[in-house]
Amino acid sequence: MKLVGFDWNSGNWPKCGKHGVSKVEIEAVFHSDPGVYADPDHSFEEQRLRAIGRSGEGRFIFVAFTIRRHDDGFVIRPISARYMHRREVDRYERR
Repeated sequence: MKLVGFDWNSGNWPKCGKHGVSKVEIEAVFHSDPGVYADPDHSFEEQRLRAIGRSGEGRFIFVAFTIRRHDDGFVIRPISARYMHRREVDRYERR
């Protein structure tokens, strides 16, 4: 699968940005070899996934996303993003 970028618009950016996470931070998660997991509880019409990774500043970020076909490949469409809580980070690091 050839990933060619990110799909940002007025439908997904406000929801992603409402927790204070920037587009740059969200995109950095995907450039830092994140843990990616299926999200079957929220996958009704298209496959939803979860990514856990770090921002460029080292903060852990959780991103719900999907992958969509684009003209010349596939794009990551973030759906929601937030900084992870300390307990979540501890649990993630133990795995």
